[in-house]
Amino acid sequence: MEMRWHRVDPGPLEPGEVTTVIVDGRPLAVTRTEDGYGILDNRCPHQGGPLGDGEIDDTGYLLCPWHGYEYDPRTGEPPPGFVDAVTCFRVEEREDGLYVELAVAEPVESLMDQMVDVMTAWGVDTVFGMVGHSNLGLADACRRAAEGGRLTYVGIRHEGAVAFAASGYAKLTGRPAACLSIAGPGATNLLTGLWDAKVDRVPVVALTGQVQTQVLGPGAFQEIPLSAAYEAVAGWSQTVLDRRNATELMALAVKHAVVGRDVAHLIFPDEVQNFDGLAEPPQRPRTGRVADPRIEPPRRQVERALAMLDRAERPLIVAGNGARAFRDEVVELAERIDAPVITTFKAKGLIPDDHRLAGGVVGRSGTPVASALMARADLLVVLGASFSHHSGIAEWIPTIAVDTDRMTLGKFRPVEVPIWGDIGATLEIFSAELQAAHRPDLVETVARRTERWLREVRRRSGLHDTEGRMHPAAVFTALSDTAPAQAAMAVDVGNNTYAFGHYFRCKPGQDVVMSGYLGSIGFAFPAAMGLWAAIRGTDRKVISVSGDGRFGQYLAEFTTAVKYRMPICHVVLDNGELGKISREQVGALRPVWETGLVNPDFAEYARICGGRGFRADRPEILADTFAEALAVDDGPVVVSVPTMALAV
Repeated sequence: MEMRWHRVDPGPLEPGEVTTVIVDGRPLAVTRTEDGYGILDNRCPHQGGPLGDGEIDDTGYLLCPWHGYEYDPRTGEPPPGFVDAVTCFRVEEREDGLYVELAVAEPVESLMDQMVDVMTAWGVDTVFGMVGHSNLGLADACRRAAEGGRLTYVGIRHEGAVAFAASGYAKLTGRPAACLSIAGPGATNLLTGLWDAKVDRVPVVALTGQVQTQVLGPGAFQEIPLSAAYEAVAGWSQTVLDRRNATELMALAVKHAVVGRDVAHLIFPDEVQNFDGLAEPPQRPRTGRVADPRIEPPRRQVERALAMLDRAERPLIVAGNGARAFRDEVVELAERIDAPVITTFKAKGLIPDDHRLAGGVVGRSGTPVASALMARADLLVVLGASFSHHSGIAEWIPTIAVDTDRMTLGKFRPVEVPIWGDIGATLEIFSAELQAAHRPDLVETVARRTERWLREVRRRSGLHDTEGRMHPAAVFTALSDTAPAQAAMAVDVGNNTYAFGHYFRCKPGQDVVMSGYLGSIGFAFPAAMGLWAAIRGTDRKVISVSGDGRFGQYLAEFTTAVKYRMPICHVVLDNGELGKISREQVGALRPVWETGLVNPDFAEYARICGGRGFRADRPEILADTFAEALAVDDGPVVVSVPTMALAV
């Protein structure tokens, strides 16, 4: 075994003192007694206590800081009658300082390295997480992958934000990101964000540490039954125990996330993370294991749909989030047959709002334009929508529904033609086989109703309450004018969300993500960090929107954005109140109670954290303020806007 001497700098160390030094990446406990220096392995052989944090007592022994185990500070030997001993290293005091002799470590690839290699080879290029005592081996493998340029790692302050960031990443890209947490509370903190990903059908891989298997069962510190805790949220969950199938479990985790559009979960007991890798790890290629998702629709259903479209006089396309990846095909079909397009809120931005056939969002977060177009349609072509109650898709109109998820078709009510197939492939067939149609009356109806709605938006933009706070319509009109095309946007839950759906007008290429079916408050800013990771290195801008109560949930994560210099522009609608809850209490004929908030000056908070902060307290300065904030490209920005409490 090759040995090598290393110079050690313990600093000023008096007799009877001990300290910790890092030499060649290894922590060592350096002691000094009247007899000279000693250097021991820093890890107590009892339970791993850091000996460099201990003390030398009156008996001359070095005491472990955790349980008081005793060791000779120069030899590492325990008192007579005990067998545990600490590894001791040769020490020399030379003219130029203190030296220790260490064995040259042979580079050995760890099992965690091999698992991370498989994860990245299968397309996971981003991990959001928190490093802690029960995920150190896995975290170290992520570090090496990040340093090798194969992985982006983003260290976040709270695991709830970790999962929301991964969910936001997946909602924008359709690809999985990974979450990393410790055992116990770290793993449980992930659950809300993982549920958000699950119910909105996007892929996420959760990687959780676990206590050592030898102490599982009796109730060790931070031990919880993670398989049971994740049983409902994870579409697939396994514990890594054996080196022989560990990399296969990683491949299966990513496959389950991608194919099932679900949460996949791997549990890593502490000791497993210290295993050496296999000398000849088996290849785990993705090629040949994930089929092309493009499914051609059954011809019989296509012909029925084509016949209905040929007969329709007022067809209407309703695009859901499942159609977002096929925006070009949606617009192509709409233009070929002059059919207006409305979207669910989750699909907002699929078609630009200034398009001649764009009718806006339908449902509770939508506009009267979309509702009127649907009420007068004689055929609905519903693409990738789930028919939720919030969307309010009409049940009395003949419907063609297209989805890759067979269960979604006719899930809540029968439809005339349920088509199971790839939405893009189906739309290409429709566009190729339908005769071009011109419906100037429909196009004129869209234009007339849109102009009527915009007049109402302008009227509301001039409203304010008795305290001078502006209507949200003014905020989102100004943001619509200044937000660049191709922007990626995360919106939260609450009145701010409804107002965004009503008043923000999307430009070409803008994407909007939200906590759809779960409707979890606090989603927007952590999700915006996920959007940043997904599009970093491009010219796209990240914008997030929340109310004051929602931003407060993960306020500390602004410092994460500062750390990584994320150019996120976050807009806070500050009304000093949980406004949506107040409206619900009023609507239920109950007194408004316990919805008031005590807020910081959000702009000043952003500046204190090292970012930029703006306050736009008058409608006439909104556009200029947004333009200045959106121009910042070296870190995060908060724009705080005082808005009316009950207005939507």
